[in-house]
Amino acid sequence: RSLMSYTHPMSSTEMQKQSPRKKQGSSLPITSNVKNIKERVSWEQKFDELYAFKANNGHYNVSTKDAQNKSLRRWINQQRELYKKNVLNSGQIQRLNSIGFIW
Repeated sequence: RSLMSYTHPMSSTEMQKQSPRKKQGSSLPITSNVKNIKERVSWEQKFDELYAFKANNGHYNVSTKDAQNKSLRRWINQQRELYKKNVLNSGQIQRLNSIGFIW
């Protein structure tokens, strides 16, 4: 017998049927929140990388020949595209503007 049968009058199957989480699918927002947090952290990491690149090079123009910063160059281009499509959020726009990012 499971521990549930000793501690709760309802069987575990009955509890699952009555679980609001199961009925409402509330695990979906949790998954979505984790994804949003990961995206935010990734964005912050690239922003910091961009800031460091400018500190070291004096500009934001990552050369296509710069293999070491290939992912940073892609991220920069992605930010510009998202900005043009009006998809980039205002906080991100403000952060990039604050460091003199050229759109």
